Amino acid sequence: MKKRSKVLLGTALTVFFMFFLFFDQIITLVTDYQWFNELGYEEVMVKRLMTQVQLAGPIFLVSSLFFYLYFQSLKRGYYKKIQSYHMGLPEKFLNRIILLPSLFLGFILSSSVAGRLWFDFLIFRSSQSFNFTDPIFNKDISFYMFQLPVLRQVLGISTGLIFLLLILTFIFYIIMFIVRRPTLYEVDGRFVVGHEFWKSVFHMALKQLMVVGVVFFIVLTIQYYLRAYNVLYNQGVDRGVIFGASYTDIMVDLKVLRVQMIASGLAAIGLIVAYFRKNVKLAVAGPIALVVISLVGGVIGASVENFLVAPNQRAKQLPFIEDNIAYTRKAYGLENVTTKDFDIKEDHLTAEDIQNNRETIDNIRINDYRPTLEAYNNIQAIRSYYRFNDVDIDRYYINGKYTQVFLSGRELDINRLNPNAQNWINQHLKYTHGYGVTLSPVNKVTSNGLPSLAIKNIPPISDIDIEITRPEIYFGEITNQYIIVKTEEKEFDYPVGNDNAETIYEGEAGISLKGINKLLYSYKQGTIKLLLSGGITADSRIVLNRNILERVEKIAPFIEYDEDPYLVIHEGKLYWMIDGYTLSSDYPYSTPFRKDGVNYIRNSVKVVIDAYNGDVDYYISDATDPIINTYANVFPKLFKPLEEMPEGLKGHIRYPQDLFDLQSRVFAMYHMTNPNVFYNQEDLWYLAKEKYYEEEQTVESQYMIMKLLEESQGEYVLTIPYTPKDLPNLTALLVARNDGEHYGELMVYKLPKERNIYGPAQIESRIDQDTVISQDLSLWGEGGSGVIRGNLLVIPIEDSLLYVEPLYIEASGDNSIPEVKKVIVAYQDQIVMEDTLDLALERIFGGKGDVQVPPEIGDGLGEDLEISESLQEIIQKATDVFEKAKVASQKGDWATYGKYLEELEGLLNKLNNESSSQIEE
Repeated sequence: MKKRSKVLLGTALTVFFMFFLFFDQIITLVTDYQWFNELGYEEVMVKRLMTQVQLAGPIFLVSSLFFYLYFQSLKRGYYKKIQSYHMGLPEKFLNRIILLPSLFLGFILSSSVAGRLWFDFLIFRSSQSFNFTDPIFNKDISFYMFQLPVLRQVLGISTGLIFLLLILTFIFYIIMFIVRRPTLYEVDGRFVVGHEFWKSVFHMALKQLMVVGVVFFIVLTIQYYLRAYNVLYNQGVDRGVIFGASYTDIMVDLKVLRVQMIASGLAAIGLIVAYFRKNVKLAVAGPIALVVISLVGGVIGASVENFLVAPNQRAKQLPFIEDNIAYTRKAYGLENVTTKDFDIKEDHLTAEDIQNNRETIDNIRINDYRPTLEAYNNIQAIRSYYRFNDVDIDRYYINGKYTQVFLSGRELDINRLNPNAQNWINQHLKYTHGYGVTLSPVNKVTSNGLPSLAIKNIPPISDIDIEITRPEIYFGEITNQYIIVKTEEKEFDYPVGNDNAETIYEGEAGISLKGINKLLYSYKQGTIKLLLSGGITADSRIVLNRNILERVEKIAPFIEYDEDPYLVIHEGKLYWMIDGYTLSSDYPYSTPFRKDGVNYIRNSVKVVIDAYNGDVDYYISDATDPIINTYANVFPKLFKPLEEMPEGLKGHIRYPQDLFDLQSRVFAMYHMTNPNVFYNQEDLWYLAKEKYYEEEQTVESQYMIMKLLEESQGEYVLTIPYTPKDLPNLTALLVARNDGEHYGELMVYKLPKERNIYGPAQIESRIDQDTVISQDLSLWGEGGSGVIRGNLLVIPIEDSLLYVEPLYIEASGDNSIPEVKKVIVAYQDQIVMEDTLDLALERIFGGKGDVQVPPEIGDGLGEDLEISESLQEIIQKATDVFEKAKVASQKGDWATYGKYLEELEGLLNKLNNESSSQIEE
């Protein structure tokens, strides 16, 4: 009974000690479970914990027993050599002491392995087939994506464990010598002193090292076997011309690795035989052979590369280049890009074509998102504590028309509160949410050049058929602090004149603060105010992880999320949409185009977050992706099919810009599918260049509504232009479709190569060379004002290209707002700059209505003044001469330019005389 009491007491003390040792971790575990349970995703957390336990438990037991037995074998071998000693510990007591480091090392090893490998273990067990094999070993790609990385990690841990055993062996002998320091030593039945003892100890240690060495060479044998697969990931720097296996890798390196694998296995056997035969030469033969094989293999590889491959590189590498092209295109989702020839017609576009493409024309973006963000924050923030973090671009049916818009949420930035108001109550109970959105069509500006707001102000006022009935934003991009809702302290809702409207949260977000939870979260948040606050009741709820990116990353950290969430209005409520990506660096033969080595990517997830309730839904947007299907096998309750997304939200999913930009960089090289052309880089493309803020930059991909070739109506697309290597002319347009059943389809329009098609940089250069436009730009840039050149848009219309660039004027000063003042339109050899897009188009193509009379004519006398036929003829002729003069100046034909100026002067004098006589009449 006494022994049982000691056991119970020991167990209680151990539990008590462990509880306080891991108190913070226990609190985090409990609060995390409550948070996951609130969102309905407790399965994710439970699956992780159960998997870690399933891994850690057996590893802990096996490794602790292994360490204990290993230490016992070292101890027994040492004790056998000692018959007399100065001091020592009883063997029974020493056995108990040995148990402690064994358990400690077992715990460290098991927790480390379980923490690192729990997710890899799950996907290893649930992996889905790619139904596609590599060209060298004929293994399904799933082996490289899901299984090989786990095997490499296990081998890495095993290698580390071997070196740990070597260190532990050395340390253990030192400790044993200290706790049982010998006076007489037994060697072969004789008691001796001095160096003979140390010689005996050396042989004893050698036995241990032999065991460790055998294990090491067995692990090394497996590593050589797996290292063969590394040839599929060779960088192609020192040999070859592409990422992946090259001629020398297959013909030499692969065979050398096989020989090394066999030699390593023989080295393990050789160590065992050498120990029992006490043959040192046999023991070192294996390691020496490995070194020799490595050196000889290196010499052979270099010789083959330099004397056989280099003189015939294209012929030798052609099959491997072909594999690299095929696998890279497949890894980046480019294998099904539709190619179409875009035969640009000269001077073919007419005013009638412009009218027939009004859906495209009416959605040409003459606003830029960066100045628009400045404008929103200046004219729609309303109060200093509100901030528009980002401007999103989307499309809506507005009054029956498919319209591209800018949209941004008015979030509350708690850091912008008056310093005197930044107390705990205001930060966590009072100022809890942002309010409303601002929306403006991308193609409209006010008379002073600011965005034309269709939804504005607080509460939101809508001039269109889109209403917002739930404008509060409790979850957003800058909502970083926890809040407590449903308290006796009413929340600030929105400002009303000199007063404030208040509200009480009506949603379901948050964790109840009943019972012990109030104490629990007071400790968790590190504040006693939460515990002592009289405003917090049994109905109060604490809302955590309100930053939408942090929220989704906490739920599913194995997915990479787009850094640009965008806000959507659906049935009067606000929702955030985030694109999620599945990534890998293990796709064979695929060239990495990111700094982190990623060489496989899919936009397989669309995440929707309710801005009011914080509900998070994960929808599978690419059911063909084996990675997301594997994740869905692991967490069946986490992911939903895209068909379950509400139709109103589904209409706002878009092809993500980050993915498209990466694909466009890959496609600039990998549109070349002919290995001979690829080898010579004969048709390498570059992303086009443009000017922004007078600085040259790579053209950004642009969302726009346009009618594609052979299509009958406009659709929402994402596009980017290419130029040939080191040349400025346009060579192709890459387009991603966003709407309906065509979502995700990629198309490339190839332009004629036999003639020059103006690229964005050439259009920018022509703008700079235009004497009228350049003079105006210089004039506007004086006096402290700044001229901002917006993004140059390349817009296909019918079988022609139109170029549009907005111009902003920004006055000096901190509170200045960039204003759209002019729109530049280029078509073929014509470039015009007007106050509006329609005026610019009319100048180029003619069009609807009578010719506009400049406001100076008539000095404003009579808005209904009729213009005679002769006066119209003079105006038209003056316009034609002016255009001819511009063309002459652009060509540098100054003699012709002067001739047209003289003719224009005569026409203007004639126009002045004619108009004066009509006014007198």
